[in-house]
Amino acid sequence: MKIIAVIPARYAASRFPAKLMGMLGDKTVIRSTYENAKDTHLFDDVFVVTDSEIIHNEITRNGGKALMSSKEHETGSDRIAEAVRNLECDIIVNIQGDEPFVDKKPLERIIKAFKQDIKQEIDVATLIRKLTDWNLIEDTNYVKVVKDINDYALYFSRSVVPYPREKKFQAEYFEHVGVYAFRKQSLLKFAELSMLQNEKAEKIECIRYLEYGMKIKVIETNFVGVEIDTPEDLEKANRILAQMNDKN
Repeated sequence: MKIIAVIPARYAASRFPAKLMGMLGDKTVIRSTYENAKDTHLFDDVFVVTDSEIIHNEITRNGGKALMSSKEHETGSDRIAEAVRNLECDIIVNIQGDEPFVDKKPLERIIKAFKQDIKQEIDVATLIRKLTDWNLIEDTNYVKVVKDINDYALYFSRSVVPYPREKKFQAEYFEHVGVYAFRKQSLLKFAELSMLQNEKAEKIECIRYLEYGMKIKVIETNFVGVEIDTPEDLEKANRILAQMNDKN
């Protein structure tokens, strides 16, 4: 089984333009993410997929591998599908370019799920994290996940699911953590399928897999990434990096 990591990297960003070229210590954010992914030693290969020559050159001139994609894609999965179509691989792990502190343990668990999937029933594997703060449960920016007894996703929503009709019943709530792994043929199939109602309404791309009858394995974790969406986030990431360097 050949396993690769793919890091989608757009140069434009509405809240923080060119954030991936911001400096984290003495390296850019995207270079840090790429090198940290390689340093896990979990992957047969690691690629940055970008629509930007600036990001492409940043990776390749520092000895990394980068692929150019077209600028127009509906989702990150569509961008990855274009990039890997002609690559030899079985499993593709999607690592977010703006989350430079790559945590090895949850990635190991995702990969293990595919290795143990003898019948090849899993199309996608992804992470979920328990939510207990009611403000976050109600927050539409937090995508909630409902799963079955075998840890397959039933639905993803920005709404409160399950809805607590009886307030005395303490339901469990899970947040979707945006770390994915795809079986290659499932990802390529996804890219050929049109958006249906629920994906359009919720603006959650993984709903497309469910609407077409594919299976998403969800894996619970305590992992909390450091996502860089604002200049303040980058300052925070630099403080974390400095603390990490002091410990070493």
